[in-house]
Amino acid sequence: MQMHTIDLVEHNRRAVRASVAVVALVTPADLRRPTPCGEWTLAELLAHMTAQHHGFAAAAAGRGADPQAWRTRPLGNDPAATYAAAADEVIAAFAADGVLDARFTLPEFSTEVTFSGKRAIGFHLVDYVMHAWDVARALDVGLDLPEDVVRAALPVAEAVPDGPGRLEPGAAFAPRLPEPPGATPMDRILALLGRSPTWPA
Repeated sequence: MQMHTIDLVEHNRRAVRASVAVVALVTPADLRRPTPCGEWTLAELLAHMTAQHHGFAAAAAGRGADPQAWRTRPLGNDPAATYAAAADEVIAAFAADGVLDARFTLPEFSTEVTFSGKRAIGFHLVDYVMHAWDVARALDVGLDLPEDVVRAALPVAEAVPDGPGRLEPGAAFAPRLPEPPGATPMDRILALLGRSPTWPA
């Protein structure tokens, strides 16, 4: 395994751990809060994030084509604990021997082709850099996301295609926004993925 692929797995792990830390701040009263993620409430965003962890973990094990692997499930009485358990699952799945040589089936990205482990983990990394920010903004709290993790996610965000598909129902990202003056790497990721760094202004 080359060093840059080792770094990718580690950067993803740290991004997911940062998301777990901010999700741990969520209280039942917060679940109806709006989020930067389309029309989703915080409860709906957490359900999506949890489902994606389960789905990517299944894909790492060769079961990504099973629709049940991606099913959104009830979060239960302790959404933060449910989310943390799913995060543990995907971190362990990505740490398994041979995962970077595996082919991932990711129905959200394509039903016609599979993806290399490296590319799939890159998708997951940028998604959880963004979703950790989404949760932090919804709660109006800071986010402890290491700068090297953000910089590792930036090339992935730059490679995400823009175009009319982003306007379709269920699109993963909104159309790109102009980068603000003096944009940080995180600001650039957000703009590339259709998020305003000043949300909810």
